Order: sequence, then structure tokens, then C-alpha cells
Amino acid sequence: MSKLEEAIQEFCQNGVIYKELKEILTIKNGSDYKHLGTGNIPVYGSGGIMTYVDHYAYDKPSVLIPRKGSVDKLYYVEEPFWNVDTIFYTDIDIGQAIPKYVYYCLQMEHLEQYNTAGGVPSLTQAVLNKVKIPVPPLPVQREIVRILDNFTELTAELTAELTARKKQYEYYRDKLLDNTNSPMKTIANLCHVFAGGDAPKDAISNEKTDKYYIPIISNGIGENAFYGYTTTAKITNPAVTIAARGTIGYAEYRDYPYFPIVRLLSAIPKDFKELNTKYLYYCLQDKSYKVPISGIQQLTAPEIKKVSIYVPPLEEQERIVAILDRFDTLCNDITSGLPAEIEARQKQYEYYRDKLLTFKEKTS
Repeated sequence: MSKLEEAIQEFCQNGVIYKELKEILTIKNGSDYKHLGTGNIPVYGSGGIMTYVDHYAYDKPSVLIPRKGSVDKLYYVEEPFWNVDTIFYTDIDIGQAIPKYVYYCLQMEHLEQYNTAGGVPSLTQAVLNKVKIPVPPLPVQREIVRILDNFTELTAELTAELTARKKQYEYYRDKLLDNTNSPMKTIANLCHVFAGGDAPKDAISNEKTDKYYIPIISNGIGENAFYGYTTTAKITNPAVTIAARGTIGYAEYRDYPYFPIVRLLSAIPKDFKELNTKYLYYCLQDKSYKVPISGIQQLTAPEIKKVSIYVPPLEEQERIVAILDRFDTLCNDITSGLPAEIEARQKQYEYYRDKLLTFKEKTS
């Protein structure tokens, strides 16, 4: 029998009382920080830490609940903090509930379901006060927190490793591409650059079918770039797409036929024996561009054509691509790299969290 099973058997074998939040904690508003001096006390808003000041609003463990915006993104804070009016803090009765236990319970509640607004998501104290969570005796809460902490610590370690790997990847990418012994050439000399046009009005489908199977690509990131499907491709050779608006300069390698639309530029090597398309992608990845400060900020084909890159022999380009591909898989592949491991651990955590925090309700 596990420690948790023993604790449940000893303290609550007949069930657990469920209580409204107002019975175990007080929800309090935040306030402006701009009158405060600079210091080391974090200021929390609905999106996380905004800045640091020299005073705190609360100095005990607390769960912070966004009042507006990302209302499902909770923060557990143990150190002194200040919070603004877009996020609540909680003064928890530690005689009834361990603050970290409350945090895990509220995570499971998915507070976005209590959104009271039609536009920007928002929560009110009145609604939150009525949310009910199981409140077993403290020894049971303590053991649940210990178990769930082990899951979150492992995920945090994997996330830290991923961050380190990405920095390592960027370092080696920049070092490998800074090949000063090779000639430097402009994109104008190396590539054809095309601007995307309007989406095909009479040949478009939201879903992929036998007829509509060519992806329509916009300037979004990842899956958000997929606008729909059409019947005919405009680009059939391997290419690098570059966002002209929004996430200006965001580059993607595409080795399949596609139909680019407005705000998306496509660069295709003129001679594939001179320039490897994947090498071009790595050269343009995270590239900074000068765009107009006034008016609509937009990257243009002429601006892309001005970019210069080192062009080593094709064999050396392929060697560089092979090295960077391995880094890229480790850092970004959602099926086999660290992101896949983190996602798997997160799902495992959520499964056990929901299982551990589900009790038979005690009615008296």
C-alpha cells in the first residue's frame, strides 16, 4: 500500500468534503505598481512577471489567478510579490489547505470554463468564490503535493535541458554558417524570390481531399500558416518561405508543392547544384530585416534580395545541413525530440493529477 493510500485509509476512507473557495481562502485584488521604486520583488500580471519593485503586496505562499486574458494560466508563488489589477492573489487558510495543493486543484478545474465575458476572457471574485474543490485532511494533501511535485520537477528539468539545447543549436548554427573562407553572394544572385498572391476564390477547401490537396500557405507560424487547400500549386520546387508581415522574417523550409498567398515571400535557388535549399533555410532562420518604421511594417522581395550569405561548396552545405538537422530534431521535433518527451510527461502529469484529486464526496 502506498503512503497516499495509507493516508486516505487513515484519514478519509469514507470520502472527502468538497468546499467552496470562499470557505478556505480570500481572493484579493491587485493594484498599480508605478508609484513604487525599483527592487527585486516581482510584479505579476495576467501574463506573468512584468517588472521588479521594492515593495510587496503579500509575502506568504499564494495562488495567483488571472482576472483577465489568459484566465487558465495560474501561478504558484512562495516568495514576496506585488500583483496588478489584472490578476488576483489568494490568502489561504493554511489550517485547512496547503497552498500548493490549492494550486493543483485549480489547475484541474480549468478556470476558463467560468469565463463571464463575451470578448476578452475574464473572471470575477463572485464566480471564483463558488468554485468547489476537495479538501481532504492535511496529511493527504501533503502526500498528493509531494507526488505531483515529482512530476513537475521532471518536466522542469526537461524544459531547462531543451532551453540549453536551443542555445547550443543557435551557437553552432551561427558558427557553421559564418564560413568566411567561402564567397559571399546576395539572394538576388542566388534565388528567385516570389511574393504570394490572393487566395484562389473558386478552388479552395478547408479540408484536404482527393481534389483539394495542395496546401495554401500564409504568413503564420507552424500550423497557423495553413489557410486551406486548393487544386494547383504555384511553387513546386523546394523553397524557403519568409513572412512579410506579422512575424516578419519568420522562415520555413518547404519541400512540397504549395500555393503561397499575400504577406508570404518564397525564395527558390536558381541553381540547386550551387545552393542547397535547406542550407538557405538555415541561413535565413532568425534573420533580422530593416522594415519601415512608419505606416504598415512589411518585408518586401527587394529587401530579401539584398541579404548576403556565405556559399561554400555544395558538399560542405550538405554537411552543415546534416549537423543542424540533428540539432533541429532534438529541439523541435514533436514526435521524437525533447518536445515530444516534455509533452508526454505533461500528459502523464495531468492524468495522475486528475486521478489523485478526484475523491468520493463526503456528504456530511
